[in-house]
Amino acid sequence: MRNQSLAEATVPPGGETAEHYHPRTEELYYFVAGAGRMRLGADEAVVRAGDCVVIPPGTSHKLWNPGSEPLVLLCCCVPAYSDDDTVMTGR
Repeated sequence: MRNQSLAEATVPPGGETAEHYHPRTEELYYFVAGAGRMRLGADEAVVRAGDCVVIPPGTSHKLWNPGSEPLVLLCCCVPAYSDDDTVMTGR
C-alpha cells in the first residue's frame, strides 16, 4: 500500500502518548479495547472501544490511559505514516 497505512497501537494503563501533529496526513483512530482520554486540538473527550476519531492534517493530538486496562486502537493514515510528517509539540 502506497497511499495509506494501518497500525495497531496500545497505550498501557497509566500511560500517555507524546502530543504531535501531521502537516499533510489525515489520521483515523478506531478504538478496539479499553477507555481513555483524547485531546484533539483544544478539545478533550473520553474515548472507549467502538469510538472512531478523525484527525485532520495539522491538528495536534494526544492520548491518556488513566484506567487499569490497555487502551488499544487502530491508526489509519492517508497518505501513509511517515516520520518526516510528524511534528512533536513538546506537550
